[in-house]
Amino acid sequence: MRHRHALLAVGTTATLVAAGLAGLTFPASAAATGCSVAYTVQSQWTGGFSGNVAITNLGSALTGWTLTFDFPTSSQQVTQGWSATWSQSGTSVSAASLSWNGSLGTGGSTTIGFNGSWSGSNPVPKSFALNGTTCTGSVTSPTPEPTTTPPPTTPPPTTPPPTTPPPTGAAPALKVSGNRLVTAGGATYRLLGVNRASGEFACVQGKGMWDSGPVDQASVNAMKAWNIRAVRIPLNEDCWLGLSGSPSGATYQQAVKDYVNLLVANGINPILDLHWTHGQYTGNISACADVNATCQKPMPSMQHTPQFWTGVANAFKGNDAVVFDLFNEPYPDAANNWSDMAAAWRCLRDGGTCTGITYEVAGMQDLVDAVRATGASNVLLVAGLTWTNDLSQWLTYKPNDPLGNIVASWHSYNFNACVTVSCWDSQIGAVAAQVPVHAGEIGQDTCAHDYIDQVMTWLDSKRIGYTAWTWNPWGCSGGNVLIQDYNGTPTSTYGEGYKAHLLSVTP
Repeated sequence: MRHRHALLAVGTTATLVAAGLAGLTFPASAAATGCSVAYTVQSQWTGGFSGNVAITNLGSALTGWTLTFDFPTSSQQVTQGWSATWSQSGTSVSAASLSWNGSLGTGGSTTIGFNGSWSGSNPVPKSFALNGTTCTGSVTSPTPEPTTTPPPTTPPPTTPPPTTPPPTGAAPALKVSGNRLVTAGGATYRLLGVNRASGEFACVQGKGMWDSGPVDQASVNAMKAWNIRAVRIPLNEDCWLGLSGSPSGATYQQAVKDYVNLLVANGINPILDLHWTHGQYTGNISACADVNATCQKPMPSMQHTPQFWTGVANAFKGNDAVVFDLFNEPYPDAANNWSDMAAAWRCLRDGGTCTGITYEVAGMQDLVDAVRATGASNVLLVAGLTWTNDLSQWLTYKPNDPLGNIVASWHSYNFNACVTVSCWDSQIGAVAAQVPVHAGEIGQDTCAHDYIDQVMTWLDSKRIGYTAWTWNPWGCSGGNVLIQDYNGTPTSTYGEGYKAHLLSVTP
């Protein structure tokens, strides 16, 4: 077998066919009498990398196996693995077979993979062992046993190895071209990633800025290990404007700016979402009676929201890698008890006096105008009705943007009304045929991923981007929680399914 050795550097691939180490205890299956290993660095970025390990059994048939190797430096760590049970102690790494890939006949192969971290240097391991036998690429037993059952050579569809590298360099500037979101060079680009909640509530609930969660380089590296390329950041109107909450005003604004700049520098497009707003609403399906931005209101108010977007646009104009999501989940149709859908759509676009809402409403046109008046050219997401799940009349009531830089925003959960392919085809597909669509929130409240799998399959077929709810370790018992910790450990099985999917798709 050909041996290749290469220096590992950003953007390069290195493969090593190696020999291994011995002296550990392994499963009670036939001992390997010959093996070869190809170690490949798929991609590398500052502080992290993705690796694949191809294992070939050259000796007796195995019904279970454990691969072992040592990293050359103590800074190299496996942070997340797939297609095997991974563990590490010091520099010693172990990967044990799973039920579906444990059988390796003579000549049988399988590929496992992992995401890792490093600092200083990231040299390739020098040796590998399979069930304690050094992998030299040759057979040491006289007569290998014949194989009777071909081993699986590909992992299950829920745990594919990554096929696209994490983002490198700064996030791309974006604009609308026809029904596609594109880079400055004209390449189609999908926003694929997660929501990072807490900026909408922590400041008004006495929880600080980010609900005690990190927004540092390590937390961004954890996102990059999932191939996350977009992070939707829900914001609070009162906290930005300094009307209530703590931190608020300039302190809150600076925290948002710092996080946005960190994401952009790491190749991740931020989506700034106005989530909680000012205005007293006590009508149908009211979330709270508080005039302050302590819950989700049916529509933004003219009193403060145009001012909010003027401030945000001035803060980020000139940086078209940042996307503005004008209002999270409008529900003026619920406010009028779904008695007049045409009036609800007009309220969404034009604002003013809306049935069931006691304050003066800011429509989407008001918010588009507020952003554009600053000179900002950022892409704008504009929602539909019924908590952004209904786009049936979105094209009819689309606000006017002199720059034509508007994307339709859609949210999809398993408990929404539009949850079938036929509904997606007739509603969302009709909009996507004319303008770009982004699914700003997708999720399901069951801790599984069967529903989002269906949604993502449909969205992928239409080349539509999506950001799942949510990158916060709040416990999956409530559903829609992707991670167990800010190191990026996925929840079972919702987070596991979503991570596996992100590692297998392209922007």
